Amino acid sequence: MTALLYLLGVVLFVGAILVSIGLHELGHMIPAKKFGGKITQYFIGFGPTVWSKQVGETEYGVKAIPLGGYVKIVGMLPPGAEQLGETTVDAEGHTVTRVRKSNTGMFTQLISDARAAEWELVRPEDEDRLFYKMASWKKIVVMSGGPSVNIAIAFLIFLGIFATYGQRSVEPDAGAPVIDTVSVCVIPFEDGARECTASDPRSPAYEAGLRPGDTVTSFNGVTVTGWDQLRTLIRDNAGGEAVIGYDRDGEQLSGSTSTTVQARPTSESDVTLTQVGFLGVTPTSHLEVVRGGPIFTLQQMGTMAKDTVVALATLPVKVWDVAQAIVGLEERAADSPISIVGGGRIAGEVTSAETFPVVEKSVFLLSLIAGFNFFIGVFNFVPLLPLDGGHIASAAWEWARRGWARLRRRPDPGYVDAAKLLPVAYVVASALLVMGVVLIVADLVVPMNLNIQ
Repeated sequence: MTALLYLLGVVLFVGAILVSIGLHELGHMIPAKKFGGKITQYFIGFGPTVWSKQVGETEYGVKAIPLGGYVKIVGMLPPGAEQLGETTVDAEGHTVTRVRKSNTGMFTQLISDARAAEWELVRPEDEDRLFYKMASWKKIVVMSGGPSVNIAIAFLIFLGIFATYGQRSVEPDAGAPVIDTVSVCVIPFEDGARECTASDPRSPAYEAGLRPGDTVTSFNGVTVTGWDQLRTLIRDNAGGEAVIGYDRDGEQLSGSTSTTVQARPTSESDVTLTQVGFLGVTPTSHLEVVRGGPIFTLQQMGTMAKDTVVALATLPVKVWDVAQAIVGLEERAADSPISIVGGGRIAGEVTSAETFPVVEKSVFLLSLIAGFNFFIGVFNFVPLLPLDGGHIASAAWEWARRGWARLRRRPDPGYVDAAKLLPVAYVVASALLVMGVVLIVADLVVPMNLNIQ
C-alpha cells in the first residue's frame, strides 16, 4: 500500500507538471495564432517523437523526454541583409528566397546556419505571417503568454489553499517564554529530525540545566519578556558565554553555558541558512491560521517573487554545491535546488507517509505543484535567450528604439535582429543543460530527505 501511495504521489506530481508545460506552450501558441502567426509544431517533451498528429498546418505531439516543451513559430529570426540569397522558383512553381551560409567564423557560422534552418520552413505565402514582422507589442504578448500561464496556475492553486485551508504557522505563545522542548544534542539543521548520536555534542541548553516547562526570565543580565526578544539575544550572542535565569515551579534558578554557532534559517519563510547563536530550546506554541482571498494571495506571491529572484541569483553557486555533494565532498544543503525528479520523490514521500493526514498531504502536493509553476514562470522571464524573457527583452528594445526614432523624426531603425544574440543563447542553454543534469543526478544519488515518519 505504501509503495502504491508513493507511486501515486509521483504520478500526480509529474502529470501536473506535464499539464503545466502543455498549458505554458498554449500560452505562446494561442496569441501567436490570433495575431496571424504560423505554428508548425506543438510538442510536449524533447527527443524522439512518441506520438504526433497533424491538424491543419500544426503538428501536435509528445516526445520521449518529458522535461519541457516547445511550439515552432515560423520566422523567429529575420534574414540578415548581407546573407539573403537569390530568389528562385521551385519544382511546384513557388517563389523561394534562399539564405546563404557563411564560413567566416564559428559564431557567424552558427548564426548563419540558424537563419538558414529558420528560412527553410518559410513559404512565399508566409511572408506576412513571420514572427519577426509582428508589431513589437504582439511579440511581447506572445512570449509573455507562456510564463504568465505558469504564474496564473500558481495563483489559482495558492488562492484555493489560502481561501480554504489557510496559511498555517506555529507561533510562540504570548507572554513569558516557557520552554516546550530542550535539545539533548546539537544536530546540524541540514540533517533534519534525526536522533542524537554519541558523536553529537551536548546542546548548550541541556548543559545549562534547562528542562521542558521552565520559564526563561533573563539572558546575560537582560530581563526576558518574550520569545522574539530571547531569540534575538541568543542569535546575537554567537558563540559567547551565556548566563540564563529561569523559573521552575516558582523557584528562581540560574545556569551558565556558552551558545554555539549554527547555520539556521532566519525565519519560517526564509530558506537561506545564516550562522547564528544557538541554544537548543523550542517555545510552547500554538497553531496560527490566516485565510485570505486574491489580495492576500498576491501579497504572499510578492514575497515568493523576491525569494525566487534571490534564489535565481545564487542558483549557479548552489548547483555547484550540489555537484560537490554528489561526489561526497560535502553534505547536500536543506535549501539546495531540486529538479522535477526531486519534486517527484518528495511528492511520493509525502503521499506515502502513514502518519501524515490526507488533508495535509493534499495541501502539500498542491503547494509543491504551485511552487514549481511559480518558479518556472519567474525563471522564464529572465531576460536572456533562449528563455522567453530574452525574446521579450529583444521585442521591448525594438519597441523602444522605434518609438525613440519616431520622436526624433528619424528613419525607422527596423527590426531587432535576435539572431545576433544566438552565441549568448548557446552559452545559456549549455549552462542550463549542465545544471539540469547535475540536479537530476543529485536527486537520484543524494536526494533531499524530509524525514517524514
